[in-house]
Amino acid sequence: MTTQTLTAADPALLTLEDVRAAAARIAGSVVRTDIDHSKTLSEITGAEVWLKFENLQFTAAYKERGALNAMLQMAPERLARGVIAASAGNHAQGLSYHGTRLGVPVTIVMPRTTPSVKVMQTEAVGGKVVLHGETFDEAYAHARELEESLGLTFVHPFDDPHVAAGQGTVALEMLEDVPELDMLVIPVGGGGLASGMGTAARALKPGIGLIGVEAELFPSMYNRLKGTDLPSGGDTLAEGIAVKEPGTFTSKVLAGLLDDLVLVSEPQMESALALLVQIEKTVVEGAGAAGLAAVMAYPELFKGRKVGIVLTGGNIDTRLLANVLLRDLARSGRLARLRLTLQDRPGALFKVMREFDKHSVNIIEIYHQRIFTTLPAKGLITDIECEARDADQLEALIVSLRDAGYSVTQVELN
Repeated sequence: MTTQTLTAADPALLTLEDVRAAAARIAGSVVRTDIDHSKTLSEITGAEVWLKFENLQFTAAYKERGALNAMLQMAPERLARGVIAASAGNHAQGLSYHGTRLGVPVTIVMPRTTPSVKVMQTEAVGGKVVLHGETFDEAYAHARELEESLGLTFVHPFDDPHVAAGQGTVALEMLEDVPELDMLVIPVGGGGLASGMGTAARALKPGIGLIGVEAELFPSMYNRLKGTDLPSGGDTLAEGIAVKEPGTFTSKVLAGLLDDLVLVSEPQMESALALLVQIEKTVVEGAGAAGLAAVMAYPELFKGRKVGIVLTGGNIDTRLLANVLLRDLARSGRLARLRLTLQDRPGALFKVMREFDKHSVNIIEIYHQRIFTTLPAKGLITDIECEARDADQLEALIVSLRDAGYSVTQVELN
């Protein structure tokens, strides 16, 4: 991928001084999160990997920084009337938490389809949630209507220079703590984080590499900056960067600022998320895994570089997290579902079990299907979910079953 189609950025839109002022403003009110070197991930990727743990903020995401910086620059009378936003994610919680802490009334408009856990999380940190519409666009439109009718101040999740400056403080901390970093990988949705971080990093280290990363299903900024027309939409793990229309302000800032903008697939983000849990013992959401996913998907861009990756957030539904981890086990060959065709007679299943025992493969569940098959009446399909040490052990079992005369197929993941 190239950046030849990107136009020049407008340096006056956002400056290092804006980001430094934001850092002074929010100091002591947000967590100065750790940045740590990962020896294991460095060995896996061929790059020197440093992780910035923004998932350890109080609301588990970097969004607090921009929301707080924006509020701290409002006139007292505007703050007294209250602020409003349309968000079903981390912006809602960051704005609600810091607004409540400052004594500012916060209203968040969410689509009626928003999972109840997100509503409860936002209310738990002090936000007043208004459910309206079936889509984010409908919720956003209603928020702008309430802004006018109630005299509230709208705080955009990304397309705002004060918000972007607050997010840029992540890069200030990274380069203060690890000045030898020579490349940053930044998840891109609407572009607020990348605009703020990119502006600060480029001013501090003009030669630093800046790589943006988007979910393959939502290449909105990629389309905007590269002049492509890739489809945008779908059910992505990285809902935090699932933006159909990137910011106008952020697009202008990012044009020419990024060295490249790459796309990562759903399986790549799932694998990165699972690695972070298994190796770093840290939980991230899909968007939080996008940076590591890019380093693993495009090794030629990062090999030998000192790479800073932002783990942007950790707000992931526990059931979804469990699914991702189990799917990763399946992709690695440690968890599998084998489909066998058997004859429906005494001892048939016992003989199969002996093969599993011989190869020390653990059986988790067994499913019999006698009715809804195209097999003769005395035939049956048996699905066996099992757990192996690794892909080689599983393959040895499959070969052994086939040598014993069984028809075996492995049920594959998409």
